Amino acid sequence: MATPSSPLSNQTLDQQIQDYLEHLEVEKNLSKLTIRDYRHYLTRLSDWCQKHRIKQAQDLDNATIKKYRLSLARQETDQGKQLSKRTQAYYLIALRAFLKWLARQDLEVLSAEKIDLPKAEPHQLSFLTAEQVQRLLQMPDVHSVRGARDKAILEVLFSTGLRVSELVSLNRDQVNLETKEFGVVGKGRRLRVVFLSDQAVYWLNHYLQHRTDDWPPVFIRYAKGIDPTDDGETMRLSARSVQRIVEKYRKLAHIPVKITPHSLRHSFATDLLRNGAGLRDVQELLGHKNVATTQIYTHVTKPELKRVHQRFHSQNSGKLSRLDE
Repeated sequence: MATPSSPLSNQTLDQQIQDYLEHLEVEKNLSKLTIRDYRHYLTRLSDWCQKHRIKQAQDLDNATIKKYRLSLARQETDQGKQLSKRTQAYYLIALRAFLKWLARQDLEVLSAEKIDLPKAEPHQLSFLTAEQVQRLLQMPDVHSVRGARDKAILEVLFSTGLRVSELVSLNRDQVNLETKEFGVVGKGRRLRVVFLSDQAVYWLNHYLQHRTDDWPPVFIRYAKGIDPTDDGETMRLSARSVQRIVEKYRKLAHIPVKITPHSLRHSFATDLLRNGAGLRDVQELLGHKNVATTQIYTHVTKPELKRVHQRFHSQNSGKLSRLDE
């Protein structure tokens, strides 16, 4: 089915996938994390195709894709749960992007537009109230270096709205504590400027003054010992460790809702909007490509809706019905 001009026509599916991943790295300049995700999704496709004796991308057709989608719907996680519709969509998004690239390389493959994405479940926002944020921030013991680090992490997350991957990749020479701002390369390799609150600057400086090393990472680990000959990269705190830190202090603060580092990004956005920031400004601060992504926060930041409910709902006025009546 391939046109004679395509250099990919004689390659196996694995080779085609590898060429595509190299394209993402070299030509699209995507982050290592994004490429890792694409590799994961397309490796799942390759494994499934191998079991069904599908050797090349040009052998994929509508009937094959239908069977592949069914396998995704029936796939279970390590916890014995089915893949969510959102996760299934990620697998198919990677497949569609792969097919589009192959078509641009003059390979005759199934049109990516013929692969519909499953309708995802509504995305649940997890964010904290102002009072919960303050309780969380007060939990670390700032007299120890580890507690000082944790305090700085929580303050920086809430002050900047950084994604956890952006936070752990920070280096000391990147952060300007005098101007209280710095640039960060975020999702889609988009550069944006983020700003530190006075609180975040104070606690970040407090933590760094506890440090006796000159390693580049802003946040380092303290578990598993320290190698004095290391250049600091293996000492860099991982995203998973930050997730554990947030969960630790959530429990100490007796916050009933499950939160992650991303919840502090949500809390950052809602805090700005509740205090009068414009949607476009919040979009820039979060690094969203489209303002539509930022609009998910607006339904939780409209105090006038509560006033409307209190004023017009029939059960908010008149005689109250009580148990002791």
